[in-house]
Amino acid sequence: MKNKSIKSLFVVLLATGNSSVSAQSLYYAGSDLNESVPLKWVVGSSLSYDDNIAAGAVGAEKESSYGISPYVGLTFFNKSPQTTWDVSARLGGIYYFEEPEAIGTEQWNNQSSLMVDYTFRYSERLRFVSTNLIRREAQPDYSYGYASSLTSGEITFVHTDQAVGWRWSERFGTYTGFRVINNTYENGTENDRLTLELYNQLRYQLDPSSVLTGDYRYGETSGDGNASDYTDHYLLAGIERRFSPTAVGNFRLGAQLHQADRNSVDTTSPYAELAFNSTVNQQFALRSFLRYGIEANDTGQLFLDGISAQFDDRRTLRLGASFTYSFSSMLSLLGGLDYVPTWYQEGRNTVSGASVEDGSENLFNGYLGLSVKLNDYLTGSLGYNFTNSDSDFQGTNYSRSRVNIGLSSEF
Repeated sequence: MKNKSIKSLFVVLLATGNSSVSAQSLYYAGSDLNESVPLKWVVGSSLSYDDNIAAGAVGAEKESSYGISPYVGLTFFNKSPQTTWDVSARLGGIYYFEEPEAIGTEQWNNQSSLMVDYTFRYSERLRFVSTNLIRREAQPDYSYGYASSLTSGEITFVHTDQAVGWRWSERFGTYTGFRVINNTYENGTENDRLTLELYNQLRYQLDPSSVLTGDYRYGETSGDGNASDYTDHYLLAGIERRFSPTAVGNFRLGAQLHQADRNSVDTTSPYAELAFNSTVNQQFALRSFLRYGIEANDTGQLFLDGISAQFDDRRTLRLGASFTYSFSSMLSLLGGLDYVPTWYQEGRNTVSGASVEDGSENLFNGYLGLSVKLNDYLTGSLGYNFTNSDSDFQGTNYSRSRVNIGLSSEF
């Protein structure tokens, strides 16, 4: 009976354990969905006031404007003994009533995304997992781990991950896969990136609620313009544990070997990925994440004194937490924060090639809101968001406040 229980739990954890390399946000610590959810549509819009619509634009003065954000979205989850589909899509944007004056800023900005996850269980031993995400947005969602401060214009982020899982024995399994990540900036900043990554993850069932993991990842990143091309090796050890039926955590620690080809800089850095989610009780739910390592994104920066630089060592710590508290079936409070300090090292002047001083950036983003279910079809919302970026660089040194009130319908 005990072996049967371990075997069934192993199959479940093997199916969901690829979270470290999925296209989910950094909050993802394993799916809690076990039953199919029918197709749902949501249509809504919100009115907002933004006191700094030019945030992220180099040399811009502070501008404010009211705006409107219409959107339409859908979610779908279908699970059968052999296949699982998890689909969500959102088409929307924000339109400012006042046209921004800053160069590179637009009156209309996309806020759209598409996620398609697919799992095919060929047998009890073999499965194929495909996770895919496309986001085009001007206001970054920091929990996806590819943007820090704002930039002028929209960013297109594409992440696709294809993996094969194989259970070698009752307790031991592996995931082997290939990942493609592409960042494209609407306004050329020499920060476009294409990353190709191969990985293999070893998984050992320690007990019915714990899986030990070991990861090796090899990545090649192509830099744009004056940016270096990068090679990264990751060696990680971790554990995925379900502490209770409503609390689950993923923890991975190890080392990252980062190699920049332009000036042959080889750097070794600690690397960490942590995510913990818990439904404390029927009213309160909490999610959190941490990630630290060397990132290849946004390595091109313009110092406050006008010097243009590229950095080959950009170390970033990403901390995030969010919560939902339900006062009743009609009224909920939600909020969260993101803290993203970044340290820029091994920099060079893109004109002369001479070395430049190190730089840093500290971003804080916090939000708080209320959700009110007006009836079976309509939900109202009220929210406030504050962002502050303290930076050594132009365009990423700003503060910003936004207030919004919205109405949505789900059917």
